[in-house]
Amino acid sequence: MAKNDVTVQGRSVRDLPKVSLHDHLDGGVRPGTIIELADEFGIAAPASDAAGLRRWFADQCGSGSLVEYLKTFALTTAVMQSEGALTRIAREFVEDLAADGVVYGEMRWAPEQHLTAGLSPEQAVRAVQRGIEEGVDAADAAGRSIRVGQLISGMRHTDHTLEMAKLAVAMRGEGVVGFDIAGPEDGFPASAHRAAFDYLAEQFFPVTVHAGEAAGLDSIRSALLDGRALRLGHGVRLAEDLLIVDRNGDDVQVQLGPVARWVRDREIALELSPSSNLQTGAIEAWGTGLGDHPFDLLYQLGFSVTVNVDNRTMSDTSLTKELSQLAATFDYTLDDLEAFQFNAAAAAFLPVEEREELVEIIAEGFDR
Repeated sequence: MAKNDVTVQGRSVRDLPKVSLHDHLDGGVRPGTIIELADEFGIAAPASDAAGLRRWFADQCGSGSLVEYLKTFALTTAVMQSEGALTRIAREFVEDLAADGVVYGEMRWAPEQHLTAGLSPEQAVRAVQRGIEEGVDAADAAGRSIRVGQLISGMRHTDHTLEMAKLAVAMRGEGVVGFDIAGPEDGFPASAHRAAFDYLAEQFFPVTVHAGEAAGLDSIRSALLDGRALRLGHGVRLAEDLLIVDRNGDDVQVQLGPVARWVRDREIALELSPSSNLQTGAIEAWGTGLGDHPFDLLYQLGFSVTVNVDNRTMSDTSLTKELSQLAATFDYTLDDLEAFQFNAAAAAFLPVEEREELVEIIAEGFDR
């Protein structure tokens, strides 16, 4: 059995069909690839071998600060400035998803961060799409079926968001399925990018917004009202809008605030990323261990929770690892793990007919 894989009710978690909604391309570059490309581009890497670079990422990303966590992306984006590098990294990214049992994934990335060597945004998107298609073909040849769409991210601390929104809409027929804003959350609300979100709404283009990670309820409120978010990137601090009014052993009575009730009642998916949430301090109000994560409380209250990796390289993780750790921590069964995949399938930025097909693929895979 592969590293970090466990069995739940006799089933290998790695072999279960999975849906990945929150997965950053520049956060999932193979350490060995970073070293090779850094050498090619004349960039000084902080380690000379893949194992050493993994340790460096682990040390840098365990500070408990999203700002410090984000600094590691300077290295990965530095080696992603050519068409060849983007295509290779996207191909390997898809191959890694498929090897992890992912049957549908959304790969988010910010083209504006990959133009320093002269690429146009359109060239960058097409280079990534070539890599996706090569990765899908490689997975198919290996007997694994996978589909992957691009999410174009605007960086919330820059003024290029409207330009990136127009790029996403223009490329919707070339592999782009949705839009996101990313980067430092605190102090950069979705409301600052209202023009981009207005444009996306006019074009009926689906949006997810990073919110409720480094900032709290105001960030989530802005994502919903200004961003018209159909999903919340992380959204873990939505738990700040839950008031425990009575606790009797395992029985907990919770009162939902208006934001939490809106999110739950409209089944707005939460793109929760447990390991990342621990690293960035997103759950520090509740504790520092996985057992302190409000994931289970949100799940038991009926929120549309999904499980994600955020950044495979920075968190040294996979969907298999995230699900395995959750199952061990909260005594989840196969039915629970299947429910998380159904939630993700329902929230995928796909036409309803294709979401229904995805649900069937998941159900068949879990029944196998």
